[in-house]
Formats: sequence, structure tokens, C-alpha cells
Amino acid sequence: MKFKINTPFPKLKDQLKEKIDSKTKPLGALGLLEDIALKIGLIQNSLNPSLSHPSLLIFAADHGIAQEGVSAYPPEVTAQMVYNFLKDGAAINVFCNQHKIDLKIIDAGINHNFPQNPQLIDCKISYGTQNFLKGPAMTLEQAQIAIQKGAELVKKCADQKCNIIGLGEMGIGNTSSASALMSLLCELPIEECVGRGTGLENDQLEKKKEILKKAIENYPQEKEVLKILSYFGGFEIAMMVGAVMKAAELKMIILVDGFISTSSILTASKIYPSVLDYCIFSHCSNERAHKKMLEYLKAEPLLNLRLRLGEGTGAAIAFPIIQSAVNFLNEMASFKEAGVSEK
Repeated sequence: MKFKINTPFPKLKDQLKEKIDSKTKPLGALGLLEDIALKIGLIQNSLNPSLSHPSLLIFAADHGIAQEGVSAYPPEVTAQMVYNFLKDGAAINVFCNQHKIDLKIIDAGINHNFPQNPQLIDCKISYGTQNFLKGPAMTLEQAQIAIQKGAELVKKCADQKCNIIGLGEMGIGNTSSASALMSLLCELPIEECVGRGTGLENDQLEKKKEILKKAIENYPQEKEVLKILSYFGGFEIAMMVGAVMKAAELKMIILVDGFISTSSILTASKIYPSVLDYCIFSHCSNERAHKKMLEYLKAEPLLNLRLRLGEGTGAAIAFPIIQSAVNFLNEMASFKEAGVSEK
């Protein structure tokens, strides 16, 4: 798929800055909230931006690399956690309910047949990826289909008047995919890109590093982004890549979660660098390499709560901060309106 992704509208920058600076506060006193307000105003080309029908999409899939014991949990946990999402029992359910965010759960490629459920969106590409220690995780065609499906899901959200979207994921083994993508796309040694994932002990972590190092050594070293994604990615990551690119094309605000979600942003940005103009990075996770990935992207996360759960939880928790940024821009009095003397 081809996407038409432009940088946000620049013409209002001076007017937005003037409006922000005229509020009854010292210059810059609202810190990052001022940056967020400016960014959203530019994305929407409006001095009075708004947040409409916020949605969070969880993409879930299984990974062949999990067969190598790279996770502290067995592969069947992916399907079990999706059942938990459907029963409204997970952390992301709690936070989305709390902040009135529409939660959508997508089967991108889980190794399980679910009974029909109106809450589960069936986009299954296959029953999990192949083991990338032994060869490509997916075919190029599967990667392209996943990107297309992710884009289609975002388009449906936009058609329902959503203009801010969060991305979450679930997939045992997917920190291994994210680490491999990071290593190749950022040209960093794999050792700098690997963390404990779901809670590996020291010996398990060393084993994970060895497996991923060997997998990268086996890779034909193709530089094309789509080939790297198809070799090491997961179906959920590829769908998030498509979702990110479509959201940017539609000038939506993209609220980014943790390490795996950020790996999809990294991948998309290698194809369309302008996607970063639409991203707000919700937090820096406790997965060791996430901080380095954010630094590579020159991204400033809003929070650092030592989260490492995934599911989009960081994005959902950060949503009220985005609301605060938009609300102060629209509702806070100016010095002139309040009759307050300026400096």
C-alpha cells in the first residue's frame, strides 16, 4: 500500500504559540502540556482543537520464536489474555473504561480458534508467525496484507469520527521481534536491544540474547524495511505499522504505548518519516531498550511509571494528559480576558 503522509499544517504555528503564551500563566509554565497543545493544533490546523471518539486498538498475535523459550510465559497465554480482554478483566479494560476510550480487540494471528464474538475483530493472517531463528517469520505478501488490514481498521475508526487513536498489543514473544527490528533498523548490536520482556531471570535473558544474535546472523542482511519487518516482525506489529501510516495519512493523533508499539512507529518512520509528526509518546517503559529506542526517534515520553505490561496501558493512562492540554488551550482565560496584568 502507498500512503500520502504530509507534515502537519505549519501556518498556524505562530498564532497557536501566541494563544498559548497569552494564557494567564508565566511563559512555558505548563511545560509539556504546551508542546502537546501546539502539536495537536498543528495536526488539526485549528486554534481550537478537539478530541473526538478516542479509540484504542489491541492487536494480538502469536510468534514462532516463542518456541525457543524467549518468554517467561508459554505461548498459549496470548489466547488466554485475549479471553481476559473480552471478559473486561485486564488492566487495559479498566483504564479504557475509566477514561471512556473505545477498546477494539483484534486477532491479527493468534494460534487459536475463538468462538464467534462481536467484541473480537477477526483479522487473522495465520496461526502465528514462523520461528525466525530458522527463517522468515512471514512472507512479504503476509506482511503487506497485515499492513493493509491495520490501515483498514484505522479508516473505520476515522469514519466513526475518531481523531485520536492508541495502539496496544498482546503476543508472547513479541519483545524478541521488537528487539530484532530495533537492532536492524537502528543499526545497533542486538545486546543493546534486548530486555527481560515478561520477566526473564538472568540466565533466561542471556539465552534470549544468544538466540536473537544467532537469528540476526542467519538473516540475509537485506536492508529494505518491508523485508526486515517480514523476517522478524509479528502479525500484530505489521498491522500496527499499517495503522500508524493510515492514521498519519488521515491526520489523526497517534498515542504510542511501550516498547513493542514503539517498534511499529520506528518501522513506519523508516518508510514515511513524517509519521512522527503525528505521534505523542505516552511513556518510557521499564523494558530496558525502550529508552534507547525513544532517544533514537528523538521522542520525549510524557510519563515514566516503570510500566512493562503492553496492551496499550501507557497510552490509556496518558490520555487525560492529552485532554488537559487541549482543554487549557480552549478554556483557560487570557491575560486580557481575565483582566490580569502581564509581565
